[in-house]
Amino acid sequence: MTAVLVVALVALAYALIATRLDRWSIGAPLVFMATGALAVVVVHDGAPSAHNHGIQLVTEATLALVLFADASTVRLHQLGHDVGLPLRLLGIGLPLTFILGTVAGDLLLGAETWAAAALLAAILTPTDAALSLPVVTNPAVPSRVRRMLNVESGLNDGIVTPVVTVLLAVVAAEEELQAGWVTAAVREVGVAIVVAILVGGCGGLLLRVSDARGWTSELSVELAVLALAALSYVGAVWSGGNGFVAAFAAGLFFAAASGGGFRRATGFTETIGVFLSFAVWAMFGAAFVEPVLRETWDWRVAGYALLSLTIVRMAPVAIALVGTRLLPGTVAFTGWFGPRGLASVVFLTMAVDELGLGIGSVLVRTATLTIAASVVLHGLTARPLVTRYAANLARHPDAPELRPGPEPHMRRRLLT
Repeated sequence: MTAVLVVALVALAYALIATRLDRWSIGAPLVFMATGALAVVVVHDGAPSAHNHGIQLVTEATLALVLFADASTVRLHQLGHDVGLPLRLLGIGLPLTFILGTVAGDLLLGAETWAAAALLAAILTPTDAALSLPVVTNPAVPSRVRRMLNVESGLNDGIVTPVVTVLLAVVAAEEELQAGWVTAAVREVGVAIVVAILVGGCGGLLLRVSDARGWTSELSVELAVLALAALSYVGAVWSGGNGFVAAFAAGLFFAAASGGGFRRATGFTETIGVFLSFAVWAMFGAAFVEPVLRETWDWRVAGYALLSLTIVRMAPVAIALVGTRLLPGTVAFTGWFGPRGLASVVFLTMAVDELGLGIGSVLVRTATLTIAASVVLHGLTARPLVTRYAANLARHPDAPELRPGPEPHMRRRLLT
């Protein structure tokens, strides 16, 4: 109850001064991560266990809601010729980031197996635009660039989810000599897709028909979307499938079946996800960041974190955008703003829970330091770099990234 009280009080305080904090490039993830870490120091009661069931429940529920909401609001077909930009990041940049991260983990950290290095890379591959709201919501950044970053972050966590699931099974099989992990992983994904079709597809169609006949209200539609998001995750887990894959796929099927007419209703689910994410970041700060910062300094861990936030992300982005005629400054800007966020935190807690890892584990320390550094660095550099980037664009009025287009759908936020 004390933890809930602290998170609620800080959430209220943050909501009251959100715009002011935004001017200083201080976002919610940084506020709540710091709150969790400082609370452990002040209370002197020891960090909560990363294996805590409550932490697992909140983090998984939050990611399920975010995956469903993101997938149900991304409209690739509405991007026209611009669809190629996010598809390049997802189809070329994402796998290259994963491969490069795996190689770096194997060489720098001396991972015991390739699977462990690959799991670390997969945990840190997804990006989270919510950590760079001053970027993806700032009109000074061209709408093409904001759409590209927004679509990438909205889809890459769902794409990486089955990869993380399989790698967790591989690492567990190597450590415990379990048999049949391939069959089990494929079955989990297959069950998840079936659940997603039933919940997202059929649910979206039913909601569309019901709404057309005037049987719903604005509030009931919002509750229906929230219920479908919850059902997709819980239904998959109950059926022996992967809940995160189901939530993401259900969002895609829901968008297709409902005709894309319930974006505003999805905002209710997004808002709940945002509030729950406050608790996730606070728990991450308390259960991971504070204990890891007390560990003995390891240059290999710090080196991997630095590489992950720079070369491992920026080089694949540069390769993916070859031939697009975007300015070098735009390519560098896009490469830098790939912050590690909520999905990485949830994947990390899954690894800790399923593999029985402790804070002293190289994987846990490396992932924690990378995520924490991303929250700080990407958050604090957002506004200054946007200002510099806008000034550079002003010198190139004919740059292709300045071509007008529709504004991207953005996740609900507290900032104006």
